[in-house]
Amino acid sequence: MLIKHYFIPKIAHSSYILAGSDVCAVIDPQRDIDVYIDEARELGVIITHILQTHLHADFVSGQMDLAEKTGAKIYVAKAAGCTFDHVALSEGDTIEIEDIVIKVLETPGHTPEHLCYVVVDTSRGEDAVCAFVGDTLFVGDVGRPDLFPDMAEELAGKLYHSLFDKILKLPDFCEVLPAHGAGSLCGRAMGAKWRSTIGYERKYNEALQFRDKAEFIKSLTEDMPPAPDHFSRCTDINRKGAVLVSDLPRMKELNSEAFKEMSEKENIAVVDTRSYLAFGSQHIPDAWSLDINGNLPTFAGWVLPIDKDLLVVSDSFKEAEETNVWLRRVGMDRIVGYLDGGMSGWVTKGYKTNHVTQISAEDLHDMVTGSEKFILLDVRAPLEYEDAHIEGAINIPAADLREQHTELNNEDAILMICSSGNRSSLGASILRQNGFKNLYNVAGGMTGYSAAGHAKQCDVCQVPHGSRFYSKV
Repeated sequence: MLIKHYFIPKIAHSSYILAGSDVCAVIDPQRDIDVYIDEARELGVIITHILQTHLHADFVSGQMDLAEKTGAKIYVAKAAGCTFDHVALSEGDTIEIEDIVIKVLETPGHTPEHLCYVVVDTSRGEDAVCAFVGDTLFVGDVGRPDLFPDMAEELAGKLYHSLFDKILKLPDFCEVLPAHGAGSLCGRAMGAKWRSTIGYERKYNEALQFRDKAEFIKSLTEDMPPAPDHFSRCTDINRKGAVLVSDLPRMKELNSEAFKEMSEKENIAVVDTRSYLAFGSQHIPDAWSLDINGNLPTFAGWVLPIDKDLLVVSDSFKEAEETNVWLRRVGMDRIVGYLDGGMSGWVTKGYKTNHVTQISAEDLHDMVTGSEKFILLDVRAPLEYEDAHIEGAINIPAADLREQHTELNNEDAILMICSSGNRSSLGASILRQNGFKNLYNVAGGMTGYSAAGHAKQCDVCQVPHGSRFYSKV
């Protein structure tokens, strides 16, 4: 038996190959599936099984593409109500792959239909060697039950039983193989390691120390991080089965004239993935700033309009292609064009641009300690703001500015700050779309401001492998 692990940063998604001598299964596949096909070819095995732990909320599964290319069968919970061809699984079902027996546990909680796959290598023994636990149990955390707000307490109660009455009954030495790691919003404060053991998590996982059911439910239904818009969309896409990547529209290379003509149509949105500093200097009016160096997929799925085709502005065609992959991973499939020649080609045509003034930490400090009037808008998540912020700053998370911009006066000078400059640039682009012009972005954000000695270091911002969005535990 062999297990291979694959990890996608930004969305912090883990998937796996479970291989025998001749065939293998892929567990929770990502949408760009060549990694599995290439690996199977290298191992000399055939992909025959595609196992889904649940209807993933934060990414679009590659199950349909993988099944189409390999002929493998898709295995998913009967309770998921999937409408594509699949093998429906329930508690007590087993799947055999050579000497490997996979036992199915129904483990609702993170989602209503969640499954865990407990693996026994019968060539060595009868005990569970590992468990593909999806988003039920993480390294240092458990799955959040509030993605279905009306069912949060009910699902938290079911998660309690899934964990304490099923998962934690497995042997201490059984490996825990989750579907996500640190940085994912499917949990709250998960660790950066991609695997653990039942025994270690039982002893050290903070969420599992709430042995009282009522306390456990309370801990997972209060002060949870926000859920991005695309979470409910991706769940529905995965239930129906995503459109094959091969059937999606091709991203065309458009010169400045063609790009401008297309960008002026009502059903078009422009996405600028250059650095926030480049965006601040010159950008196409009404473009969204989604710096590719930040968490592009999460915020793209969160804020981009789903009813419009997307045009991409990047530093290179390679970066535009990378953007296309990231957007497809979160269900943004309508990428139709790329600005060939970039912004330099745009401005040499004499076309209109907008800008956002970039200021340094020292510039900000001079303004904060001076007499000039302005609004300081902190667009980080609430926990970051609570942990460390500049006195007088208003906290509105970047994505929320789509609605809450009405709380601001578009005549005021507005200085925007996040942890680095990425999210504040996104926030600035949203305000720009809504008629705000007197905008300033703090380059380096609170990280630079605290490094300059002007504020307490934000503990959340400084966690090197953590989420920018998790809340109190």
